[in-house]
Amino acid sequence: MPQSQDGKHILDQLDRDLVAILRRDGRAPLSKLAEILGVSRGTVQNRIDRMIASGTLLGFTVRVREDATDVIRAVMMIEVVGRSTTEVIRRLRGIPELSQLHTTNGNWDLVAEIQAESLSDFDRILREVRAIDNVLNSETSLLLSSV
Repeated sequence: MPQSQDGKHILDQLDRDLVAILRRDGRAPLSKLAEILGVSRGTVQNRIDRMIASGTLLGFTVRVREDATDVIRAVMMIEVVGRSTTEVIRRLRGIPELSQLHTTNGNWDLVAEIQAESLSDFDRILREVRAIDNVLNSETSLLLSSV
């Protein structure tokens, strides 16, 4: 498996194909993955093991149909004062309802994906984020449906 000069794992085409299949069906049996990819079961297992060991694969997850739960989902854009983004990110990571956190360019410095169990939880999360030192401004949009 190729590695970059800094020792990080570089995905080759087989790895990329394997990851694409796992994104669609993370529970696919190794034998099925091997059949689809045209390689042995052992090759698939070794590739998965190496990507996990190198930190390329961070884990496996479950996707739930959006109407199967009453979770409130939203996207929050966050503006940070000066060069304090690293500290703000550290504080944001302590909020478990932030399911994803992204750096970005443009008017906003960060984009956070929020999942709350209730409107009162959602309100608490917004207040918690806005109370973090060096969070200058934020804008939040509820996600109504996925198309």
